[in-house]
Amino acid sequence: MLRREEIAARLTLDADLAVAVLTSFIVDTVAGAQARGVVLGLSGGIDSALAAALAVRALGGARVHAYYLPYRLSSPDSRRDAEAVARHLDLPLTSWEITAQIDAYFDAVDPEADSVRRGNKLARERMAILFDQAKKRDCLVLGTSNKTETLLGYSTVFGDHASSLNPLGDLWKRQVWQLSRHLGLPSSVIEKPPSADLRPGQTDEAELGVDYPTADEVLYLLFDRGLRPAEVVAYGYPAAAVERILALERASRFKRRLMLIARLSGSAINLDLELPRD
Repeated sequence: MLRREEIAARLTLDADLAVAVLTSFIVDTVAGAQARGVVLGLSGGIDSALAAALAVRALGGARVHAYYLPYRLSSPDSRRDAEAVARHLDLPLTSWEITAQIDAYFDAVDPEADSVRRGNKLARERMAILFDQAKKRDCLVLGTSNKTETLLGYSTVFGDHASSLNPLGDLWKRQVWQLSRHLGLPSSVIEKPPSADLRPGQTDEAELGVDYPTADEVLYLLFDRGLRPAEVVAYGYPAAAVERILALERASRFKRRLMLIARLSGSAINLDLELPRD
């Protein structure tokens, strides 16, 4: 049986090779779409910082368009860190506040809407702006969601879950940290607690109810090695943590297969007919 430190070691990447593969993916996808470049949101977090760094390596800064789209409750630290990443990568950063349209909607429709609904609306508004800017610039929208978040459902359908291409989608969170250190991204971004910055004091791990290192390892054992939950617990992981991770994964499966279509013929898209990708 593997020890926990051995499991963690197996999730360590050959950083140079990973960067080469991911930058080639960006180059090939943008070229295949005959696009001019990519558009992405720089949130001040580590995931968007790494996605931007990979895109700049792949395409050059002139073809990468970064946007910071704050809400009135966004942390000042998020702006500071987004600007630090932009300076580090020598990227112009466009900043537009989206408070007016978010508040106008909820003030008119449901002033008592909870923070989850408001957070989802923020994510979708930001992505709508990015897709509009991508259309304007003849670009693709670069995704920033990592593998751990996706499997745990910690993303918003048609919000941060939406993109034209995503270089981080097969990276565990610890691998995002690893590659960010390897590429020398600002320490303020790497070291701060991950947060979607949906409200003051919010952190990913508190909201998820599990820390990222544990989530990475448990998901790896469940999905990459095919272990049963009881076998994962036998490795020394708390049963409550394993059950929490399983519950989050099961409840969010619908997010990972969008446009689920009822079968009427013998070639229903996403059921019988898997459309090829480049």
